[in-house]
Amino acid sequence: MADRDHRDRDHHRDRDRDRDRDRRRHHRDRDRDRDRDRDHRRRRSRSRSRSRSSSRESDYHRSSRRGGSGFPSSSSDLGPGVPSGIPQPIVPGGGAGLMPGMIPSMGASAAGGLLPNLSAMSQAAQAAQDKINRELFVGNTPPGTSEALLMQFLNGAMRRVNLCPPDVTPILQCRINQKFAFVELASIEYANKALNLNGIPFLGAILKVARPSKYAGPHVPAQTWQQITGQPLPPGVSSSIVDASAEEKVNRELFVGNTTPEMTESMLRDFLGRAMEQVGLTTMPGNPITACRVSGKFAFVELRSQQEAANALNLNNIPYLGTSLRVGRPSKYTGPETPHGNWEDILAKFMSGELQLKNVSAATEAPTPVSQPAAVGVRPTPVVELKHMLTQQDLEDDAEYNDILEDTRDECSSFGTLKNIVIPRNGPGATKIFLEFMTVEDAGKAIAGLAGRTFDGRKVEAAYFDEVRFANEDYAD
Repeated sequence: MADRDHRDRDHHRDRDRDRDRDRRRHHRDRDRDRDRDRDHRRRRSRSRSRSRSSSRESDYHRSSRRGGSGFPSSSSDLGPGVPSGIPQPIVPGGGAGLMPGMIPSMGASAAGGLLPNLSAMSQAAQAAQDKINRELFVGNTPPGTSEALLMQFLNGAMRRVNLCPPDVTPILQCRINQKFAFVELASIEYANKALNLNGIPFLGAILKVARPSKYAGPHVPAQTWQQITGQPLPPGVSSSIVDASAEEKVNRELFVGNTTPEMTESMLRDFLGRAMEQVGLTTMPGNPITACRVSGKFAFVELRSQQEAANALNLNNIPYLGTSLRVGRPSKYTGPETPHGNWEDILAKFMSGELQLKNVSAATEAPTPVSQPAAVGVRPTPVVELKHMLTQQDLEDDAEYNDILEDTRDECSSFGTLKNIVIPRNGPGATKIFLEFMTVEDAGKAIAGLAGRTFDGRKVEAAYFDEVRFANEDYAD
């Protein structure tokens, strides 16, 4: 029994040993097959690489024999002085044999495609310049003027004075823009002749006909309408208005800066003109400012003479609507520097009777004193009288009356220190406003800033008022 058990154990041990040996043999065979497959794949990959390399070499030799695109096959293809056998790069779009950095020659077809474009651009530029040479500026047109009416009037005027044949319409188009216009004529010749319309009367205005600012052609001599017709200018109109000299116009033009959006052309013209009249900066009766152009935060004013333009430089820093206007020469001015003061200086000299102005047409002459204008009325005092700002209806309601007092105080305090405001609700001084300032200079600033302003269609009058009568509450005229 013991022997049988021993034999069984030996049998199981031999069987386990055989099974382990078979398992190890199986693993060795599997590893061997895997290594063989890997070697096979490597050999196949190297074979494909040699095949591709051989194909590229064959293609290169075939291309070289055919003489097609690619590297040149002979030194004759490389140009003089280049040895054969040196590969040359291909420049895209330029053919073979070009060295790096070389520009390929342009074919006839490509050049022919560019020339028509250059020609078209040149023709367009020439047409634009021709249009500028046929265009004229027409200034001082009355409000409400229509394009058709202005064209009809100017065409008829040119026919009437033989600036064109009677059956020709020289003006083809017209563009109206507020107080000026642009007209386009049929030819440069007619544009040159139409310059003689400068100064022609139209609906109570005197038209200014000139070249536009973008015109860069030669100067064409021209006369004025008065010269070719013999008609005089209307009474009170200065000959400088129809002066065709661009240089002379620049000398009569001033820049006005620091304007506010509520300032209109008519407001600036009336305010600055009235200020010049009140302190004696004018050389003849009437508003010295003939034109005003507002553009955003600045404006340009044109005066009727060079002397008054030089005098108007003294308006610099004049207060208006809560701001101080900056008055000076425009950037295109190239004339001599004109000595001048600021508004504070000119007002102080005017108050003391020391105001003296220099004639810019004869700068070397001694300055001449300017007399006090009669419009000022009484002697300067710290009290200002305002008329036509209010109506009797404005004074009836207590709340509205108090609002007027407060608004007036806020507005007029910008001119200086305000001591007192009196607005009589009845009696001889009803609808008037009386302002008492600390100094005469502040009162003068208020007069310059308020005179000529418009309230509900009424033009305000501002003047000095006798301080003794004001103290005695004597407000009668």
